[in-house]
Amino acid sequence: MRHNILFILLFSIVFSGFSANKGKIEVPLRFDRYYDYEEIIVAMQALQKAYPEFTTLDLVGKSEEGRDIYALTINNPKTGNELSKPGVYVDGNIHGNEVQAGEVCLYYAQMLLTKYGENKKITTAVDRNAHYIIPVVNVDGRYHFFEDGHTPSSSRSIRVPKDDDRDGLFDEDAPDDLDGDGSICQMRIKDEFGNYKLDSEDKRVLVRVKPGEKGQYSLLGYEGIDNDGDGKLNEDAEGYLDPNRNWGYNWMPPYVQRGAGDFPLSGVGLKAIHEFIAARPNIIIGYAFHNSGGMWLRVPAEKSTEIPAADVAAYDVIGKEAIKITPGYVYMPAYDLYPTYGDFDSHLFFIHGAYAFVGELFMRSQETYKADKKGPKEDDMESIMGDTRTGRSREQLKFNDNVTQGELYKEWKPFTHPVYGEVEIGGWVKMSSRLPHPFMLQDLVHRNASVVLLSAQHTPEITMNVFEIKKIGKNLHQVRVRIENKKGLSSMTAQAFKDKLYQQDVLKVSGGKVVAGGKITNLRLDKVSYKKTKPEVQFFAMPGHSRAEYQFLIEGKGDITFKYISQKAKNATAVTKL
Repeated sequence: MRHNILFILLFSIVFSGFSANKGKIEVPLRFDRYYDYEEIIVAMQALQKAYPEFTTLDLVGKSEEGRDIYALTINNPKTGNELSKPGVYVDGNIHGNEVQAGEVCLYYAQMLLTKYGENKKITTAVDRNAHYIIPVVNVDGRYHFFEDGHTPSSSRSIRVPKDDDRDGLFDEDAPDDLDGDGSICQMRIKDEFGNYKLDSEDKRVLVRVKPGEKGQYSLLGYEGIDNDGDGKLNEDAEGYLDPNRNWGYNWMPPYVQRGAGDFPLSGVGLKAIHEFIAARPNIIIGYAFHNSGGMWLRVPAEKSTEIPAADVAAYDVIGKEAIKITPGYVYMPAYDLYPTYGDFDSHLFFIHGAYAFVGELFMRSQETYKADKKGPKEDDMESIMGDTRTGRSREQLKFNDNVTQGELYKEWKPFTHPVYGEVEIGGWVKMSSRLPHPFMLQDLVHRNASVVLLSAQHTPEITMNVFEIKKIGKNLHQVRVRIENKKGLSSMTAQAFKDKLYQQDVLKVSGGKVVAGGKITNLRLDKVSYKKTKPEVQFFAMPGHSRAEYQFLIEGKGDITFKYISQKAKNATAVTKL
């Protein structure tokens, strides 16, 4: 018993390094550690306090358990109101255990603020764009992940009670941290009829016995006891309402996919975030950061839905560069991973008319301990769900032993279980498997934040000029105007244009009587597609890296004003004199 207590104390000292030095948080923030929920809020407050001229901190809403969801807005008011600029939205930690996603958001905010005036690209992004950052969507999940015992894959859900085992009780039989070390690990028991034996190379690894071969162990699952006395262990954990299956677009009920909830946006925090985004119609691109696999995922999220080729081309502008910034990541439609319904990225694209990416952050295959990096690639999504049975696990154990000095794995230790008797508890701790060790965090947050910055650089930038004026009659002039989008993203997604999701871009002419006006379809051959009614108002959208010319026949003299008005691109004005 004394030995066990000593082990727990030592382990807690090691584990505390993941969220050490609580208390006062100063700018610049540190990214060699993880922040718990309260520290995230303090960090956002510290950024806002340090840079009040660029930032506002908004209470977006509250969670099911009453915790605050905050958004940090970064905008330079000297270059315009935030709603007049292309908006960049970033959030993370939609699943409570996806901790490093929140750190990417914090790092992006800090990068914009601390390097403003020093770095030309960052200065331009702060001057030209409005940035909306919500580091933690699932605030209850993040809070409990740090405060309670968990596996690497638990505490994902929104905290809505659910009777998983249909016994009339709710969330009464979750896994239990039996040895009190802050992690819920695996249990195994010695069993000559079991399906596993100790690996000859590493006794921590279990390998399956061959037919006819005598077993040594059986796996019992995660730590836990029978809390409700029904003869089952760990069958009714918290939730489950999946915060990435509860959004408004293409929502499907729970019999189609687990965790969908009773109706779209039944998660109170999700509804608040939806309303926050709806109040900022200038958002043209958004990122939702998750935590494993090394992927950049774009819509659609299920194969039966198609998006316009023009939108795929716009996505490619970002996606094909993103995989160069984050080596090892792949860029693909979300449905290539698996189909989802009611997901956030689809909601942002189809409901709010903004390009949306999911960033799956960490690749466990980066936890290497070998001289030659060549060889077959592991499937990261499989490796995070595995236990200690594969050859890959042997290498990760060596990584744990020699690179992280044993902080990611708990050695198997005996424990007297109230039901099973003498068992052993051990395996990967909660801050492993889906999360990089803190020494790897700085590279991860910087690379992924750099992709968001790349997107800001590609948000639409519209210029307009009058390039030809020709007198064609008494008091009548032919005036030609050129509008150009110098960046890679359209001023309006082709899908939003197709669905008439909101008003298209507008070109308005004032100061004279517009007799005729329309788009020039062939400048060299003088071909114009004239608008039949109200020619002084033209509707359109500007694709990325494109230009358009318009011709107007205008009666009158004096100043003629051309105004380009867009919901998601900054407005432009050109004035000429007749």
